[in-house]
Amino acid sequence: MIKHIVMWTLKDQAEGNDKATNLLQMKVLLESCRDIVPGMRKFEVSLAQPGLECTCDILLDSEFDTAHALDDYQSHPVHLATKPFIGAVRETRHCMDVLSEAPVSAAP
Repeated sequence: MIKHIVMWTLKDQAEGNDKATNLLQMKVLLESCRDIVPGMRKFEVSLAQPGLECTCDILLDSEFDTAHALDDYQSHPVHLATKPFIGAVRETRHCMDVLSEAPVSAAP
C-alpha cells in the first residue's frame, strides 16, 4: 500500500476570490477525484479547523493499493483538470508518498 499525503497553503487572494472561497472550491475539486481509479483505498480532504494547530490550509490524505494505482490517479483526466486552479491559488505545496504495510486485522 502507498500513502499519498499532500498539504497546501493558499494565497490570501487569487482568481478574484479570497482564501476562504478558494479553499471551498479546491475542496470540491479534490473531492471530485474520489474513486476515479481502481485501487484507491482512501481519499479524504480536510480543511484547517479553527482552534486546532495547523500549518497548512488544506490536506489530502489518500491511500492506494499499488504505485501503479497512484500513477493512474496522477495521470487521470479528472485529477489533471484540478491542477490549473490549484496551481493558481496555492502559496505552498508539500507532498509525501509513503510505502506502508496493509493494516493488520485482529483475529476473530
